[in-house]
Amino acid sequence: MAVIEAVKTLPVLELRSGLKDVRRPPELMYAYIVLSLLVGIRTEEARALRWDHVNLRGDPNAKRAVPPHVGVWRSVRLHGGTKTERSRRTLALPRLAVEALGAPQDMQAHECALAGEQWEDSGLVFTTQLGAPLDPANVRKMFKRVCREAAIGDGWTPRELRTSFVSLMSHRGVSIEESPGWSATPPGPPRSCTAGNCGR
Repeated sequence: MAVIEAVKTLPVLELRSGLKDVRRPPELMYAYIVLSLLVGIRTEEARALRWDHVNLRGDPNAKRAVPPHVGVWRSVRLHGGTKTERSRRTLALPRLAVEALGAPQDMQAHECALAGEQWEDSGLVFTTQLGAPLDPANVRKMFKRVCREAAIGDGWTPRELRTSFVSLMSHRGVSIEESPGWSATPPGPPRSCTAGNCGR
């Protein structure tokens, strides 16, 4: 969990005109890492995640309580689909992920107000300071920076968060054979045995 702790301590860099690689506030990368590492979302799915597929409250008063969840129904792949049909899933969110996703939501509202007419209303969770989709190369750079701060070296990529998620599940006693069925559910309200509610 050194990566999660390191991203919390990164300083916010001021946005300066002329910077090609504007680094985002640490809350954005923190949410990206927490969501990927604790829920098992692939990097191409995280970059395509829309706010209208995020429910940070759930419905605890429903006949069958619905926890906070994300609908992973898209990716940045060529036609916008997930890796496989089975990859379309709704995942419950652990408390840490709910808290982490709250910061980018507040940050985007502030950035939208500052950008005014320049704001691109993409509806995405992870965006540039003008609301546009994040470039994969910049996500990799931000992630490498976090890894350096965590003193684990910069040879890591965001894609390895998914592998780490599977390792965490295995450590908790979920076999490799169970893992895909455990994290993948059809779109709709999350089921009781989804990746996000591990450790609840």
